[in-house]
Amino acid sequence: MRLTHLLLLTVLVHALAPFATAAEPKKPNIVLIMTDDQGYAQLGRHGHPWIDTPNMDDLYDHSTRFTRFLVSPTCAPTRSAMMTGRHPLRNGVTHTILERERMTLDATILPEVLKTAGYTSGIFGKWHLGDEDPYQPHNRGFDEAFIHGGGGIGQSYECSCADAPNNKYFDPAIKHNGSFVKTDGYCTDLFFTAALGFMQKQSERQEPFFAYIATNAPHGPFIAPEKNTKKFKDLGFSDNHAGYYGMIENIDENLGRLVSHLEKWDLLDETMIIFMSDNGTTGAGSGRPGNVVGTKPDGTELRAFNGDMKGLKGSPDEGGVRVPFFVRWDGVVKPGQEIDRIAAHIDLLPTLAEIAGAELPKDQVAGRSLWPLIQNPEADWKGRLLFTHVGRWPTGANPDDFQWKKFAVRNQRYRLVEDQLYDMQNDPGQTKNIAEERPEVVTRLRRAYDEFWQKSRPLMVNESAPMSPVRPFHVQFEQQQAAGGIPQWQAPEL
Repeated sequence: MRLTHLLLLTVLVHALAPFATAAEPKKPNIVLIMTDDQGYAQLGRHGHPWIDTPNMDDLYDHSTRFTRFLVSPTCAPTRSAMMTGRHPLRNGVTHTILERERMTLDATILPEVLKTAGYTSGIFGKWHLGDEDPYQPHNRGFDEAFIHGGGGIGQSYECSCADAPNNKYFDPAIKHNGSFVKTDGYCTDLFFTAALGFMQKQSERQEPFFAYIATNAPHGPFIAPEKNTKKFKDLGFSDNHAGYYGMIENIDENLGRLVSHLEKWDLLDETMIIFMSDNGTTGAGSGRPGNVVGTKPDGTELRAFNGDMKGLKGSPDEGGVRVPFFVRWDGVVKPGQEIDRIAAHIDLLPTLAEIAGAELPKDQVAGRSLWPLIQNPEADWKGRLLFTHVGRWPTGANPDDFQWKKFAVRNQRYRLVEDQLYDMQNDPGQTKNIAEERPEVVTRLRRAYDEFWQKSRPLMVNESAPMSPVRPFHVQFEQQQAAGGIPQWQAPEL
């Protein structure tokens, strides 16, 4: 009788196996790589004719990809939206300088959210959300901060937004957890090395981590190691274009180094890797589509490439805001899967919070978790509108005077850019304005945008901010030099 019962139990277990619920995956480590000014088209898998990006291409192949992932037209706004889960105007970020790049202190940001789920967070590279101490990442939830100041290495403006004085892409002074250190090497290599050291340390502690690698490359000035620029100069590109493309290939090399170390440390299956850029590609580096950017020795003209998109960095058109968004998590996220639903920077915080099991801040997040779509691209997904404004109106001006300038509204099918309407499904290159053919769509999108603006307007908290009389990074650097000098950073042994 016992044998009969055992046989019946075995048959029942096998019969029910297909209906068993799979165990929830362990919360992953999270590595977010955000490049600066790379845009969508500047990598091999997206059709670029000259750049070799084997590691970005490999990540593409191993990832689920969002084909219409949208950010802001410039860098600081995108970074604030990603950090808070809401539109940059609602973070007070309406510019990239002049105190209007400072992300409101009233927001709860991504590392603080992930901390509720036991994560330790580090940032490596570009912050660009306030250089005054209260706004700095080491005071806003990041446990490890290895950053430059301002919007780029060496940048300095007549306000608080400025990097350490006389900084360069090679051997830059870096602010490490609130104090400056000297470094040896090229900036992008240094940021990845510091991030890898952080990951290695956290893995030894067996604690989940969030590593945010925000390269200043390929933002101008367009400077890369000679080994990365040589082939482009030999092809006939100008120094600027050779530098820009060389910076991207250098990032690619570092991405390969990152994946190799994760494999070596048995962390690859336990780590979600996300790759994106902060805005559309820059015409200063990549060239404006169709323009001649170099001439081969045989006289062949080399022309700039931006896919089929209208607009570059700083534009409310698709080319100004569309970026790559690759998500790799081996064994959990399906490789080679493409999702065509529109998604955005405001979705990153709720997505990572859901994956990590973290608590969302109350009454702040406007984005949606993309995790249901990543798990199943055919999941129920209600249509929505995404709003863009370039900002950057003159300091002291009334923002309301600029409400209807340089804005866009996007739903799954249409993009309204000021008074022009485009059918993005049938005309992704925005070649035909159909506003007169679909006036009801224009009216509906304009009405929604007006409502969005009215709700955002009270949260533009930096509009009347006075210019800082000092540059905090300059002051702190000089004080530290006077107090004993700037110590040498000890790179981790990987």
